[in-house]
Amino acid sequence: MTGSFWWDLAIGVLGALLLAWLALVLVLAALRPRGGLLREALRVLPDVLRLVRRLAADSTLPRGIRIRLGLLLAYLAMPIDVIPDFIPVLGYADDAIIVTAVLRSVVRRAGLPAVRAHWPGTEDGFVALTRLTGLGTATDSGRSE
Repeated sequence: MTGSFWWDLAIGVLGALLLAWLALVLVLAALRPRGGLLREALRVLPDVLRLVRRLAADSTLPRGIRIRLGLLLAYLAMPIDVIPDFIPVLGYADDAIIVTAVLRSVVRRAGLPAVRAHWPGTEDGFVALTRLTGLGTATDSGRSE
């Protein structure tokens, strides 16, 4: 392209990073909670973070779940996000979407009773959590996943 190997390499790497970032943003957009659930996710996020920490420390849960939760905590602690936190609303929305996606998989694998045992918030917050994970109706109808 430019005739210089290093410039071509730098442009290629930057292009690949930009495409990877755009792909991550598209995945987050596809996984986002629908309707007013995103606002609700942001409201219960502090309780959900305490829940994630408690679940990650629970040695009775399978190791795969605890590793997944530990990686989630590490991502949330990193100063670098998919969408920077200084961007109003969207900056924290990516965190809420990723937490919701991980919690969906945790609830499907560990079960809602295990999550309920560690829930630090109110009953209304737990109801919001079941709506966010999409498993409130599944557990109400008696279906187990």
